[in-house]
Amino acid sequence: MTIILDPTDERMPVERQITTRSGSLSGVIGLLDISKPRGNVMLDELERLLCQKAPGVTVKRYKKPTFAKPCPDALRREIRDECDFLVEALAD
Repeated sequence: MTIILDPTDERMPVERQITTRSGSLSGVIGLLDISKPRGNVMLDELERLLCQKAPGVTVKRYKKPTFAKPCPDALRREIRDECDFLVEALAD
């Protein structure tokens, strides 16, 4: 029998403060499709909205070879070097 222990203490939740927002968005946003069905549909719509509502933004698209394995190191480095932000799509 295996016992898995959760180290978090739900009786005392961690309080977090929201970072101050500037009200504008600029830079390069990467959109990562993890290759799950329909993830690209959500990213297509997000890209459309970003291009329409955030003119200071450049969108770059990326795709993992498979959702069943971690993102390859080379792709992670490429995203790190090219993007200021990243959105990862999880959908079915």
